[in-house]
Formats: sequence, structure tokens, C-alpha cells
Amino acid sequence: MKVMNILHDSVVDGEGLRTVIFFAGCPHGCVGCHNPASWKMSNGVEMSLDEILLEIQSNPMTNVTLSGGEPFIQAKEVSELARKIKEMGKNIWAYSGFTHEEILTSTDPYKRELLSYCDVLVDGRFVLKERDLSLTFRGSRNQRVIYLS
Repeated sequence: MKVMNILHDSVVDGEGLRTVIFFAGCPHGCVGCHNPASWKMSNGVEMSLDEILLEIQSNPMTNVTLSGGEPFIQAKEVSELARKIKEMGKNIWAYSGFTHEEILTSTDPYKRELLSYCDVLVDGRFVLKERDLSLTFRGSRNQRVIYLS
């Protein structure tokens, strides 16, 4: 998997203390994106499933957030990671520029599989004219925090 960074002990990328995996690559190109360096897949580093799991296990008190970039463009590999994270008993939040409906109707079965492991989806592209700094866990008013479990 192509990963930009793994951040421990975040309190702004979902509820509670979280380990955040920022995946490389994003097709959305949202104007005003807080992480445009993550758009190019080539800006990430290749990490194996086991390497990422070891990083998550190194911080046993946290749950996990999948962010980016766009975690759903590596859905085949990330869904396997998410399955392993759930086996560890951890809660998963995912941030995606795709809407919930786009993921549910995708022809890519791995996107739907990845979604099935997520407890919360923060969906939708960042829209600069909808930006609202008072929002919790999202950047623009069009984005939704969807509790899936």
C-alpha cells in the first residue's frame, strides 16, 4: 500500500484517541485541500500489510482512522488491512471524497468491502465555499459524518 504518513494520538480525526493512516493518491483534487501533497501516488512510500499492522499495534490504546489522500482508491489492499484492524477489536473511521452513495453503487466490490469494516464514514469532497471551521471532524458543510455501526 502507498502511505504518506502514520500519525499517532490524534484527537481531531475521529472520536477518541486515534492512529491515523494517510494513504497516498487522490483523484478528487479538491480546491483548498489541506493535504495536496497526498494527491500523487508517487509521493507515498510502499508499506506492507504487516508493517502497517505493527505500527498500529505499537499504540494499543488508540482506534484507527483511514484518511488520505483517498483510502478507497487502494480499496483491495486497504479492505484487507481494515479486516485485520477489526480483528484487533479496533473502531475504524474512514475519510473519503467519495460519497456514501458513490461507494455503495461502485462497480469495485473492494470499495464496498472496505466500507463494511468502517464504523464511521466522513464522506464527500471538500468544497472550499462550504468550509466551516466550527464543524467537528469535517471541513465543509457538504461533508457528512455517517455512523455505520
